Parts: sequence; C-alpha cells; structure tokens
Amino acid sequence: MFLYFLILFALFVFQANEDKTMSANLKYLSLGILVFQTTSLVLTMRYSRTLKEEGPRYLSSTAVVVAELLKIMACILLVYKDSKCSLRALNRILHDEILNKPMETLKLAIPSGIYTLQNNLLYVALSNLDAATYQVTYQLKILTTALFSVSMLSKKLGVYQWLSLVILMTGVAFVQWPSDSQELDPKELSAGSQFVGLMAVLTACFSSGFAGVYFEKILKETKQSVWIRNIQLGFFGSIFGLMGVYIYDGELVSKNGFFQGYNRLTWIVVILQALGGLVIAAVIKYADNILKGFATSLSIILSTLISYFWLQDFVPTSVFFLGAILVITATFLYGYDPKPTGNPTKA
Repeated sequence: MFLYFLILFALFVFQANEDKTMSANLKYLSLGILVFQTTSLVLTMRYSRTLKEEGPRYLSSTAVVVAELLKIMACILLVYKDSKCSLRALNRILHDEILNKPMETLKLAIPSGIYTLQNNLLYVALSNLDAATYQVTYQLKILTTALFSVSMLSKKLGVYQWLSLVILMTGVAFVQWPSDSQELDPKELSAGSQFVGLMAVLTACFSSGFAGVYFEKILKETKQSVWIRNIQLGFFGSIFGLMGVYIYDGELVSKNGFFQGYNRLTWIVVILQALGGLVIAAVIKYADNILKGFATSLSIILSTLISYFWLQDFVPTSVFFLGAILVITATFLYGYDPKPTGNPTKA
C-alpha cells in the first residue's frame, strides 16, 4: 500500500502543477515513474503467474476488474483534491461532467473495452510464453502506435523518428534475445501454449496502439480533466471486466469465490496495474504515446538488469549490451530535431 500512496502522491504533484510552466519537467518525471511502474509490474506479474502454491491460483479476469475499481477510486481522490477537498464540489463535478454529458462519456466505451481485452490478453501471454519471447513481441505496440498516430492524429514523423523506431525495435530484440544459457522446460511450454501466447501478444499490440491513440485524441480534443476521463474509462472497464469474469470464470468464482488465490503479491500486481493506467494518462497528456513506448522499452532493460543482479536468473551477453546501446541511441535520436540551415541574415 505504501507504493500505492507513493505513486498517487506523484499524481497529486502532476495535478497541482498542471497549469504552471513545468510541462517539460512533468514530461520527464511522468516518463520516469512509468519506467519504474512498468518494470515492477512485469517482474511481479510474471512471478505471480509462475509461482506454485497450494490451492487455486488467482483469476486474472478478477484482477483486471479490481484494478479498474482502484483506478476509479484514485481518480475520484484526485478530483476531490482538485475541488479543494469539498464533497459538494466533487459531487457537482461528477454530475456535470459525467451524468450530464452522456455522449462524451460514451466515447470512452470503445477504448475502455479494448483496454480491458488487452489487460486480459497480457495475463494470457505471460501464462503461456517465456519472458523473453513475450517482451520482444510486445514491443510491436510501439510500431502500431506510431502508425495509428500518423493515420488518426495526422502526426508527422521525420526521417530520424522513423529511423529511431527501427533502431529501437532492433535494440529491444537484441536485449531480449534468448541465450544458450537460458534453459526452458519443454513440458511447460508446448507448441499449443506458445501459439496461444503469441496470438495474445500480437492482438494486444494492435489493441494497445489503437486504444492509446484513440484515448490521446479524446484527451487533446476536450477540456475535461484527464482524471474525469479515467473515471469514465474505469467505469466501462469494470462493466466489461465483470462480463468477462462471469462469462469465462463464472463457474470458478461461484465455487471458490471472487478473490480466490489472492495474496500479498497479487495485490501488488493489481495496484501496479491500476496506477499504471493513471501514469500512462499523465504521459499521454504531457508527452505522447510513442515516448510512452520508449519508456516501456527502457524498463525492459532495467527488468533484465534486476533479473541478473537480484533474481540471478539471467546472464548478460555481448548481444545484450549491443541492444542496450541501440535502445539508448534510439531514445536520443527520436528527440533529435535538426534545425534547417539557412543563409545568415545580413546586417
């Protein structure tokens, strides 16, 4: 819970400085928090899905629903703080911005449904693929995000930016390339489960790119608070998530309960996933979706380093260091803005 309040405090800082001339600092601060959140989420989620314990394992569908509910609670707290801690003002804002604007609220149903599907697919992928294959393949979302940004937002990408995307993809592939020292149990990873995991990751890549750009388009075309938008997003996400729970896991829920298999690690995963949506919203507001993808890629490198020094289940190779250099180079190259050379003005 300490982590929950720590990231929530950072979001309070974002809200307090939203109208001040600190957009550049907030951009890099939000990206840094996103790197931390993504790194922690990947490590804990993977561990929670492979940890063998007595009794039933927690249901990923219920974890998605709980994460959406926590996100709604956090956003309501942020709106409450922004309304000078007045319950009357909070009630008025929620009524005016959500209930009295049904068409604006319904716009969030599309990305919300896609995000709910994506969150469930990631659990499926991590349950059926090894970490290296999952993380490499999931980086295709950077490319899909760029393509949707160009087509839906009419965003112009320069030659250096397109080149940086190619370098980034190559670098991430090198970083996560499985080495000979990584031993996989063929009984645990059958061909069928690998195909299911691969399809889940590929579908999540396209859904992530489309939903992220669609949400960015809505945020930048409206004057509504990003936290109000996330309340709307979480509302639909909870409904879609509950539908998924009782369609696919209804029998297990009726047998062992909604919170079956939940432990401290499960709650950490849920909290990180809930706050991740808020941090991503801040990144979209102060930066953009492609920079969000670069922050996620950097978190993969950090995850690998933690796996080596702390978990001690990864041995870095020369290919890893080459990939790390390529990713860092791509990060700087994306932000490079060459100034056109012109004739000097004569006095």
